[in-house]
Amino acid sequence: MELVSVPLEIPEGANIIVGQTHFIKTVEDLYEILVSAVPGIEFGIAFCEASGDCLIRTDGNSDELVSTAVRYAGAVAAGHTFYVVMKKAYPINVLNAVKACQEVCSIFCATANPVEVIVARSGEGAGILGVVDGSSPKGVETESDQARRKDLLQRIGYKR
Repeated sequence: MELVSVPLEIPEGANIIVGQTHFIKTVEDLYEILVSAVPGIEFGIAFCEASGDCLIRTDGNSDELVSTAVRYAGAVAAGHTFYVVMKKAYPINVLNAVKACQEVCSIFCATANPVEVIVARSGEGAGILGVVDGSSPKGVETESDQARRKDLLQRIGYKR
């Protein structure tokens, strides 16, 4: 077995969701969830089929974001995984609906941070062991850090 780290370069202004699922219908269900969750959302979806034709199945409403999701899926190459790349929305806007999708087994990350996917490759295929999402802590927030955090949440509409 080989362990590899696959970096995912996130486009400017985008967020991603990486998860595991179990059924080809996931692509259609995720499309419906995303398009109905946030007016104006732009997104691409790629799903790695794990049996039969073993194709990367795709959908979305942005060719650029679909291409990015396909690039992630091909680089990680783990069966039954999916990749959502979105703009004009945040994961918080769609994550509960994505997790409630009948086919979704788990979510590895939902982020705009740099991400490395830790993958185990064997003779059978590949599987995601986990992700490195962003950087390690550099300290504990101070009162001024708390004030900046609260200001940010107010500016983006998540706090009064």
